[in-house]
Amino acid sequence: MPGTFAFETKIYTAGTEHYSLQDMLEHFVEQGPNRVSDLHLKTGYPPTFRVDGLLRRMEGPALAPDTVEGCIRLLLPEPRLRVLPEQRAVDGSYPYGGLLFRLNAFYDKDGPALAIRALAADPWPVPDIGFPNDVWHDIIARRFGLVLVTGIAGAGKSTTVAALLALIAAEQPCRIITLEDPIEYRIQGAKALVSQREVGRDVPDFARGVHDALREDPDVIFVGEMRDSDSAAWTLTAAETGHLVFSTLHTRDACGTITRILDMFPGARREETANQLALALSHIISQKLVARADGQGRVAAMEILNNSRAIANVIRNQKIEQISSFLQTRTKDISEERMTTLEHSLAQLVAQGVITSTEADRWANDRGMLTQELGSI
Repeated sequence: MPGTFAFETKIYTAGTEHYSLQDMLEHFVEQGPNRVSDLHLKTGYPPTFRVDGLLRRMEGPALAPDTVEGCIRLLLPEPRLRVLPEQRAVDGSYPYGGLLFRLNAFYDKDGPALAIRALAADPWPVPDIGFPNDVWHDIIARRFGLVLVTGIAGAGKSTTVAALLALIAAEQPCRIITLEDPIEYRIQGAKALVSQREVGRDVPDFARGVHDALREDPDVIFVGEMRDSDSAAWTLTAAETGHLVFSTLHTRDACGTITRILDMFPGARREETANQLALALSHIISQKLVARADGQGRVAAMEILNNSRAIANVIRNQKIEQISSFLQTRTKDISEERMTTLEHSLAQLVAQGVITSTEADRWANDRGMLTQELGSI
């Protein structure tokens, strides 16, 4: 059958070197997923790695569709392969070399393609994530509320959430239920009872998963992504009714996150949602991964919003533009404050010599604010 070969079969030649799919995945193991995060196998292009946030093509010929199809067949389970021709895109995961690879197989105008992302098999220790203050102590001590971790694709959202969940599972005798698409990190519960459910395998969608979870005696719930109004409504309800809930959104900052949620509920439901969010929200962590100055991987820069009474009032009245001033002024490292802008976080990393000012400028949401922050350090 075309596109069928073994994991160790040499399928690609770059210069004088020959590579199998196993060799390509081994590159992640050797360099570590913090440096080599992704591999793209796309018809009509050479294999392309993402190294320290930048794409690097292998120096060889373009991949044929049969080769890409064969890689998909090797990594995806049979149930996902059966639905791929009809759905045109499916997710999956594959363990290898102590890492877990998150997969998305799809078709574009050139033919089959496969996006592979590497994740450490075990969650990171929370102190290694790179929080700019001690806000994580407040988060893991909470018993209810909504914690949102946001950022663009590849910003390390899943890594941050998994680290927090793993610490809670290690220290607290509680019930944790996660809803993921797909499951990325394995959360081991030294004290907690943990159930990880995969969308498409264990539950049809996020909204149904949260609905079910509320009947399964949870203390902590992780909703992998708030994708639509149904999943957002159930997530807010879970947080509002006395559970600690984590979720993610593809937004770049705290203001954009709140606006995105409110925009999911147009018309009469918007005011109701604003009231619900003001009550339920605990924290928003918006993060970006920035290349280190020494070339050894990337580091997280974070914007952090703590839903104080003043912030809740702003959300309730939908005066979102006022949030920026709170992020700039409520910065003391005490539980009542612990807020920061992304620009302040970037400037601190520059001052510490962790990143360059050029990289900081590249990732800042507001370059003028970054200039002010750099000038004040």
